[in-house]
Amino acid sequence: MLRLRGRPAGKGRRLRPDSYRAWEHRRVAELITIAEARRRVLASVRPLGAEEVALTAALGRVLAGDVVSEVAVPPFDSSAMDGYAMPAGAKGRLAVTGEARAGHRWPEALEPGAAVRISTGAAVPAGTAAVVAVEQTTEEGDAVVVPAAPQGTNIRRRGEDIRPGDRVLAAGDEVSPPALGVLASVGQTTARCARRPRVAILATGDELTEPGAPLAPGAIWSSNPPALAGQVLRAGGAVERLLTVPDDAEATRAALSQALDSADVVCVSGGVSVGPHDHVKGALASLGVAESFWGVALRPGKPTWFGTAERDGRSVPVFGLPGNPVSAMVTFQLFAVPALRALQGADPTAARAEAVLDEPVSRHPGRVQAVRCRLAAAADGLHVRPTGAQGSHILTSMLAADALALIPTGEGELRAGERVQIELLGVPGGLSSPL
Repeated sequence: MLRLRGRPAGKGRRLRPDSYRAWEHRRVAELITIAEARRRVLASVRPLGAEEVALTAALGRVLAGDVVSEVAVPPFDSSAMDGYAMPAGAKGRLAVTGEARAGHRWPEALEPGAAVRISTGAAVPAGTAAVVAVEQTTEEGDAVVVPAAPQGTNIRRRGEDIRPGDRVLAAGDEVSPPALGVLASVGQTTARCARRPRVAILATGDELTEPGAPLAPGAIWSSNPPALAGQVLRAGGAVERLLTVPDDAEATRAALSQALDSADVVCVSGGVSVGPHDHVKGALASLGVAESFWGVALRPGKPTWFGTAERDGRSVPVFGLPGNPVSAMVTFQLFAVPALRALQGADPTAARAEAVLDEPVSRHPGRVQAVRCRLAAAADGLHVRPTGAQGSHILTSMLAADALALIPTGEGELRAGERVQIELLGVPGGLSSPL
């Protein structure tokens, strides 16, 4: 017989295998889908405020408003080549009367029968019909022989890239390297960005030891906090605090209380079950955190918990993640990352895509499986292949993973060649850091 611990049967009560299967079937029926869990998470999220950020610190941030240019780019007609600015007319020999360099405009208009030597990016003189590349010309003392050139040849027109009044970037866009260049090209020194969500990360367990400290018998080094902190940074958040908490009711409550008071999002790994040493749910309830769900039809990650707390007019999302390392990272990616993006006004669905499965994968009858996969591009689109063993304790399975393949429920195997939904790991979004 099987003894169920921390389950509705009660500690110490024995169930026959057929009774256990019936209980498990009911428990699976109570689990919500990934889509429903995401819906509830996003329904609780309120976008944060905005702040001005210097361009040197704006990489990876999310714009809080549209950027509308007040200027034209280029701001004047300019040369696309090193060569000669020439007036309208047929090919022939032209007198060279001066030079226009980048940053040094030639002040006079071109006269018929004359040309001006010009460099790339320099403003073309008035009266210029075309610019002829220097390699197409022949210099003869103070003159140059040029071929015929159609009107506008090698001339970049004012406003060809951006016109005054153009919206060059939109609210919710992430500031990429090209976006930094565009902002600078229209004269911006700062970008108005959503405030970065402050995230508190707590890991619970008497067995957890800080890396570098000696290990007692039965202890392990705590890997969830640094891994989750990395995910926070990749999603554009800021780590407000990083803490390991023992399996003690008062210590758990105190740590969560402080986190709720200072952070925009709280993530706690471990301790969300109902065993005698699992204190997180009780602590959250005593602190007024309203439960939204507990249990998702997901493998790994079934015991994921989510709720919200109201603190000084702020709605604080709270994620209770499983303690197993892979489960914690998978559930953070699927549920916390969309919340962090939504808090910044970014698209919470941007990491989702579709790919072809290159190897068969066993299906689970009641839970969607998040399979760690390598990603490859092919002529018919993206392809994914599992990284290897998929146990929720095998953290190294995440090392080569570019994506999570969401394998739908069912019997038997999902065959190679089938298309599956995937969740891209690490993109979009990026670490914000000064240049």
